Amino acid sequence: MGQVFEAAMIVCFGVSWPLAIYKSWVARTAKGKSLPFLIFILLGYALGISSKIIGNNITYVLFFYVLNFMIVSVDLLLYFRNRNIDRKVADAA
Repeated sequence: MGQVFEAAMIVCFGVSWPLAIYKSWVARTAKGKSLPFLIFILLGYALGISSKIIGNNITYVLFFYVLNFMIVSVDLLLYFRNRNIDRKVADAA
């Protein structure tokens, strides 16, 4: 039963990331985004993945950790894209 709750927790966290990605894509600015926050989220998911693998506790929950890691990675890439856009706009002004 613990795995069901853990999976539900990861899914709840993961639901918000596609919305954040959409907002990052449309806004085309890094303003309001925090690079340390994104890095710490990625680190947390990486540690969760590592825990599952090292503890030989590989279940379906691992899929959700990996999925969330990949989704947050997309948001991180968009952060850098948007930061470059911000710099170009500032240079043009």
